[in-house]
Amino acid sequence: MSASPANSWDNTETVVLVHGLWMHGTVMHWFARRLRRQGYRVEVFSYRSLLRTPTENADHLVRRLEQMTTPVVHLVGHSLGGIVLLHVLDRYADLKPGRLVLLGSPVKGSLVAANIARIPLLRQVLLGRSVHQGLLGGCPKFAGQRELGVICGDQPFGFGRLFTRTREPNDGTVLVRETRVDRARQCLEIPATHTSLLFSSLAAQQTGRFLANGQFDA
Repeated sequence: MSASPANSWDNTETVVLVHGLWMHGTVMHWFARRLRRQGYRVEVFSYRSLLRTPTENADHLVRRLEQMTTPVVHLVGHSLGGIVLLHVLDRYADLKPGRLVLLGSPVKGSLVAANIARIPLLRQVLLGRSVHQGLLGGCPKFAGQRELGVICGDQPFGFGRLFTRTREPNDGTVLVRETRVDRARQCLEIPATHTSLLFSSLAAQQTGRFLANGQFDA
């Protein structure tokens, strides 16, 4: 795998950031700036999280990836964005090499989403088509196509508390156990909420470390 960018612009590697539900690519700009300070070239992929299924968004993302000229392309997804990335890996075998980091992605299905889905109007308005092999479970299993690191938060404050009360470790929206990926190289739990993962200097720093070395700091 690739070596660390060593705090300088590296024309051989690109990091692609993929946002989560209800969001737009602009929400990833702070995280992107942190990675750029570590020396990475970064691009942000914006998609329609409610109007398209994760599979459809994966196909749109792959068309974007095919246009990239760097020989190495790393992938980083927050929440639903991580599920989209697992669809990408499942559907396309000839992707450029690189590492993968998931930030608070409920790859095993979301209890909060399941509770929302019980109310038809809320399911349509708040979840849309993200439930198809996505937030309600059924997303592709990770087959070990590349080195994968998982970062999750454990500060239970957020939107999800309106729909789910639990004593299980969670980030206010996603349970820690929902983020666990079989065959992941490492899982890192940090003091952050679901949304603040995007603004956490620690999350950005550790993401950069994993992309460079295939492991988080001890």
